This record gives sequence, structure tokens and C-alpha cells, in this order.
Amino acid sequence: MGERRAQVLQAAIELLDEVGLDGLTMRLLASRLGVRAGALYRHYASKQALLDAMVAHLATPPAGAVPSPDHPWDERLRGVATGLREVMLTHRDGARLMSTFHHPGGEAVATFHGLVATLAAAGAPADTAVVAMDTVLAYVNGYTIEEQAREAVTGARTRERRDQAFADGLELIITGIRESLS
Repeated sequence: MGERRAQVLQAAIELLDEVGLDGLTMRLLASRLGVRAGALYRHYASKQALLDAMVAHLATPPAGAVPSPDHPWDERLRGVATGLREVMLTHRDGARLMSTFHHPGGEAVATFHGLVATLAAAGAPADTAVVAMDTVLAYVNGYTIEEQAREAVTGARTRERRDQAFADGLELIITGIRESLS
């Protein structure tokens, strides 16, 4: 990624944290960078391309975040789910941003396929493994969208309680996947 392109991406992420997804516009981003809006299109063909780049950047698991393939499938699934939620919670409207992608990026796709392969190796038919991964990712995103929306409005439950509720829901899904492997 070119240096200027990376600067635009970083500025977009910072702006997301300040104004939220609804306030993130190419015009505002350009103003923040001291350029005309049209200049941004040299780096990203459209706002959607920029959003996809933001998702790809945020959805790429940090080194060591996902347990290696020699770990049990459920540990790997927990690692990806909790890591993705943490990334989304770090950014204002992070979960909403994740739901906007058209192209999530190579690393995210590789992680998805790696987990599908792990489930298949554990005995899940390929189509069941894909459904299981889609279900886990939909749970993570949906839970976190709700969590961020409620937190913004009410400051509702404590983080510890939200973490436990998330973990409990994830365990229900993992239990269902485990049953399908029997």
C-alpha cells in the first residue's frame, strides 16, 4: 500500500472514531487531509472502496491473535470471534462498519477459509462448516452492533457483564456445532 494511500486510510479510521459511520464523508475526509474530495479518488475509487479497505484493515487479525491450526477448532473459533469483537469495540460504529463490506480483504477471507477447513477436518461436511462460520460471524457482528447501539444510548451494562453474555452466546453456538460433528 502506498504511503499516501495508508495515510488516507488511517485518517478515515480516525474520522470514523470521531464522527461515526453516518458522519464519515469523502468531503469531510478530504477537508481533514487538506485536499479536495476528488483527490481521494486517486487512492480509493469510491467511498465503498474506502470502506472495504477500512474493513480489511480492521478485520485482519494481528499476529498470534488466532490460535494456530494445531489448536482445537473450538479454541480457534473463540479466538477469532472474541478478537473480531474487540476490534469492532475499539472503533465507534465498528460493527456497523464491518457490515458494510463488499470485499473484506484477503486476510479476512483466508482466516474464514482456514476455519472452515478446521471444522471440516473435525468432521463437519463442507457446507455445514461454511454455515457454522457464517453463523459465528453473524453472531459476533449482530451482538456487537446491538452492544454499541445500546452503549451509545444508555451506557447500559458493565463491560464485564457484556463480555460474559457474549461468551455465553458464543458457547451456545459452539455447542451446536459440536453436536453437528457427532
